[in-house]
Amino acid sequence: MKFKKGLLLLALTASLKITFAQKNASVQLPDARHDLILQAPVKTWDEALPLGNGLMGGLLWGENNTIRLSLDRGDLWDERSYNGKEWWKDHTYAKGVELVAQKKYGQLNNSWDAPYNGVTPTKLPTGRLEIKLPTEHIVQQFKLHEAVAEGEARFNSKAVLKVIYSAIQPVALISIKGAVPDAIQLLTTMDVYRNSKKGESGLSSGGSVQKLGYPEAERGGKESAQWYIQTAAQGLKYCVYVQMEKRNDETLIALTITSTNDAADFLKLAAERCSIALKQGYASLMQQHAQWWKNFWQQSSVSVPDTAIQKQYNLVQYFYGAASRANTPPMPLQGVWTADDGILPPWKGDYHNDLNTQMTYIAYQEAGRFEEGLSYLNYLWNRKPFFEQFAKDFYGTKGLACPGVMSYTGQPLGGWGQYSLSPTMSAWSAHLFYLHWLYSGDNKFLKEKAYPWSAGVGECMLGLLKPDEKGLLKLPLSSSPEIFDNSPKAWLTPNSNYDLMCLKMLFLSLQEMASVLKQPGEAQKWEKAAKALGDFHTKSDGTLLVDAVHELPYSHRHLSNIIGIYPFNLVTTEGEKRDAEIIRSSLKQWDSLGTSQWCGYSFAWMSCLQARVGNAEKAVENLDIFVKAFILRNGFHVNGDQTKSGYSSMTYRPFTLEGNFLASQAVQEMLLQSWSNQPGMEHTSMIRIFPAVPDKWQSASFSNLRAEGGYRVSAKRENGKTVFVQITASKAGIVRIKNNFSATPHWNLPQVQFKGDVYSVELKKGQTLIAQF
Repeated sequence: MKFKKGLLLLALTASLKITFAQKNASVQLPDARHDLILQAPVKTWDEALPLGNGLMGGLLWGENNTIRLSLDRGDLWDERSYNGKEWWKDHTYAKGVELVAQKKYGQLNNSWDAPYNGVTPTKLPTGRLEIKLPTEHIVQQFKLHEAVAEGEARFNSKAVLKVIYSAIQPVALISIKGAVPDAIQLLTTMDVYRNSKKGESGLSSGGSVQKLGYPEAERGGKESAQWYIQTAAQGLKYCVYVQMEKRNDETLIALTITSTNDAADFLKLAAERCSIALKQGYASLMQQHAQWWKNFWQQSSVSVPDTAIQKQYNLVQYFYGAASRANTPPMPLQGVWTADDGILPPWKGDYHNDLNTQMTYIAYQEAGRFEEGLSYLNYLWNRKPFFEQFAKDFYGTKGLACPGVMSYTGQPLGGWGQYSLSPTMSAWSAHLFYLHWLYSGDNKFLKEKAYPWSAGVGECMLGLLKPDEKGLLKLPLSSSPEIFDNSPKAWLTPNSNYDLMCLKMLFLSLQEMASVLKQPGEAQKWEKAAKALGDFHTKSDGTLLVDAVHELPYSHRHLSNIIGIYPFNLVTTEGEKRDAEIIRSSLKQWDSLGTSQWCGYSFAWMSCLQARVGNAEKAVENLDIFVKAFILRNGFHVNGDQTKSGYSSMTYRPFTLEGNFLASQAVQEMLLQSWSNQPGMEHTSMIRIFPAVPDKWQSASFSNLRAEGGYRVSAKRENGKTVFVQITASKAGIVRIKNNFSATPHWNLPQVQFKGDVYSVELKKGQTLIAQF
């Protein structure tokens, strides 16, 4: 009898442990309390509710009885080259080297910078839908239901407008109840320009849309449908199509954007898409849409005891689902929310590879949003032939290179040549392939895409690097974004720390990938290249210089000379004694120079970096400033300090998304880290639970965040102490966990080993390790 009671007690205890683990590891949908809510009126497009499905985007805003939906589609670009020719074939890197040697800086700037001053290439805005209700209906509030990606406008009359950008179909559907629209008007981009009464150019913009020289759009309509067809350039035409249907007390409006990229008869396709959506109805389409978003949110979740930061984190994760899908264009500077004011988008809405694209796609890996992250990697992979040709034509090398500033097709746009045509921007882009492999644990992706693309970049870099008198590999030209702007001083002594760190991280990652792929000869080649770059440039106290000659001269927006600390793990808190000196002295210098020249993304980046080196209070301080001063009320990151509180002397308004994603990553860096302190060596990553949690976050948790090696990790913290950890392996391997716990963990597996300050255990695929305290 006692034996049976003992078995029962053991079974009950085991059941309670399983229930406890399931509860603490369960992923939570976004709490409705953290939804984005905007009190009306919303008078500008850049403060609107952002909606999208990867291909199409919409901004919901308005005032009084008028609701506006600003329209966008990710692959609509005017790709006309500067002066109508491939200018980079005439103004090559080798010629640039000659001009710098001859100190003909003006001539070089004219060769490489002038193309960016043209109107095209540029991303295209696509107009606006305006819905006017009877004048007695006054909009009071806009709300984004993040869990189901539904926009909503509520009126004083109790009328309600709802809109979804279907996650399943390339169509948006609007439902209006409680009021019947007086008018539904489709505005072209030229209509918007004429109505906006703005000047010819905006900050960092190519000017008004009329500079494109397009003919007026052709309008059409029949029964309950209206559309316009815009002839663009180089054979591109696109159609914005709207169809309305009234059902009892509901008005339905379906909207889509099609183009010659879709079909020859893109008008017919648009009509079919809208007809199918209307036939299905809002409730039915919403059901499928909501299920897609439920699956999206179930990848992972985070909970922190700071409402402002939690709201920003949730919103930014939503951005991945709304603006980035594996089979749609990746997010450029403004994602699928191009300017809607009659002006071409800031900085052409392009792909900036000296920070913006890399940081936009820096937060998906740990969140496990691999399908969304593949958008950019698939884009880079699909343009591999063009990038190979670009390496040959411009750099004169084998391998491949992507321009530092590029259009949707991948063509270089020019700009400040030190950065827009820097070869090491490609090395930083290759880092995203490496991270995707590390966090997904997908060796098929490693073999088929990550290693081939990254090795192509490596070959291009080896083609440019030449040994100096000491045998160290040096680039012909060197720079550090965006120090000294485009002045002659911006041509630094090769190699700048930025270039050196990008190259070293590239070669070490290639060494590791080649080792895993059982290619020892390749691994040795990359290891040799990494060593031949030499050491980083520092002062005697360890302070990282800009290059071998220059100290960081002033407050600066781009953390380029300390990129080896973050996002790369070349200088770490777990490295040699010299690493600690470098981190301490370099951050002391950055502090002494102040933040007067920082942008919003600088604070978010510094938050990530401070978290990586274990400075939790500094990490949250920078993140708090970002959330307080550098986002608009709809959550979009803007480059300048909107509070004018002195955080930065920059107070301008253009929004770009990379700061948002950096802020999201900063939260993840505080909660979970898994980098290797031996980059280049395979299977050396280590998991760190709550490595940089500030004191004010006494309670926090996360579920199913990813760690390098393909592990799913969940953990909970209460009263300042870790109380639960769960790690599940996506493939067989040894998991290593740093012991930063305040109490001894009780593991569910007896074979856990403890040596030094590291717990380790070999897990089978699908096996779960649990610790309770």
